[in-house]
This record gives sequence, C-alpha cells and structure tokens, in this order.
Amino acid sequence: MSLSVEGLGNLYDTGKTSNSTNKLEETLNSDLSKATEEELMGVCKEFEAYFTEQMFKAMQKMIPESESVSSSTRQLQDYYKEQMVQSYAEQSAQGEGLGLAQMLYEQMKRNYGLE
Repeated sequence: MSLSVEGLGNLYDTGKTSNSTNKLEETLNSDLSKATEEELMGVCKEFEAYFTEQMFKAMQKMIPESESVSSSTRQLQDYYKEQMVQSYAEQSAQGEGLGLAQMLYEQMKRNYGLE
C-alpha cells in the first residue's frame, strides 16, 4: 500500500473532535464519588491539560499563516501542530502546570467528602 503526502493529510481531519476531548468527556461523565484521591487528581490534571490545549490553539489562530504553502503540506503541518499542542498541554499538566488541577482537586475533595 502506497501513501502519498496528500493521502497522509487526508488521514487527519481537522473537523473531528480530538482524542483529549473524548477522553475528558468520558471521564467527567463517570461517577467520581467513589474515586480514590489519585484518580480524582488524574481527572483534574486531564482537565487542566485540555484547558491548556484550548488556550494554545486559540493563541495559534492569532498567528498569520503563509499563503505559499500547498494544501497537502498545510494539512500535514496542521496534524503535527495538533500533536505538538496536545503533548505540550499534557506535559504542562503533569508538572506544576497552571495550578488549576490542584484547585479543582481540593474543591472536588470537599464536594465528594474525601477529606
């Protein structure tokens, strides 16, 4: 099976929901009242990573794009940008991040009576 640059670009559909969005939705729709503290913190970090990813994407929209790039090259660039943004957001949330995960965690512990 042969795969051209155009074919590779078609594998990536920018209109689809990202994996991080689907994963976060699935987690948030689950019952967290019986979650351990580690699981709760994991959900909070997933949310912070998603939030950070959305901020990065909004910032990228502010950067003008070159007109001289072909559509297949642009699709490939978009694919790798998406992967890079997701990776940066996940790495950011695993460290100290923005502190959003910690605040959410503390609030959720109070809400679920895990203290």
